[in-house]
Amino acid sequence: MLCVGTSGWQYRHWRNTFYPRGVAQSGWLRHFAQRFATVELNNSFYRLPERATFERWREATPDDFVFAVKMSRYLTHIRRLREPEEPVGRFFERARGLGGKLGPVLLQLPPTLPADLGRLADTLDRFPSGVRVAVEPRDDSWFGDGLRSLLEERGAALVLADSPRRSTPVWRTADWGFVRFHEGRATPRPCYGERALATWAERIASLWGAGADVFCYFNNDARACAIRDAVTFARLARRAGLRPTRVPEPAEVHVAV
Repeated sequence: MLCVGTSGWQYRHWRNTFYPRGVAQSGWLRHFAQRFATVELNNSFYRLPERATFERWREATPDDFVFAVKMSRYLTHIRRLREPEEPVGRFFERARGLGGKLGPVLLQLPPTLPADLGRLADTLDRFPSGVRVAVEPRDDSWFGDGLRSLLEERGAALVLADSPRRSTPVWRTADWGFVRFHEGRATPRPCYGERALATWAERIASLWGAGADVFCYFNNDARACAIRDAVTFARLARRAGLRPTRVPEPAEVHVAV
């Protein structure tokens, strides 16, 4: 299944472009989850919510909804992967409030952290068995055979990050995938053009095929580009033989110019 969503849903500038005027902010998640089947949860990176908050999000979404959750920066940016047992344990003590809706965990590394395979291996070993972990390194020193082998051994996915500011290798390191669309180059910026999205759909089809779980999130929230691009990408993915999850109807999306 190709799981298509956005990186977050709590954007005030989506009011009137995606969230209708009459929908209160407290109802945004419910509105979002009726139109998408997944979201990447980013505020867990800045401040890890209490378990009760995760539980409320679980209750506000349909049974088939999946949250990809970004690991707290306390582990990645403050501790810099040192002594990971306590922060990983605390993260799951709270995130387990999502129940069966807890999907992959995104481990985004700081751009100032050079490769340290020992720390990363120790961190991955602290995750509960069966949890999918997607790793997004942002220093080029990581991208070598050592990282690729480590991720393959642990069944972790390398995040395929699309951005004009940096590039990552296009590696399949697990039988599932994780793709983040950070910024497109079309008009209006930061939207993506159809050609770029069609290329990604074909790339995913080539790497994993239609039967694998691949999680794709659009992080270009400005002007509601993320919503528009997710809708377009799902259409192009179907053309490439993939099976995307639900997205809004095109008439529900209005990009601010």
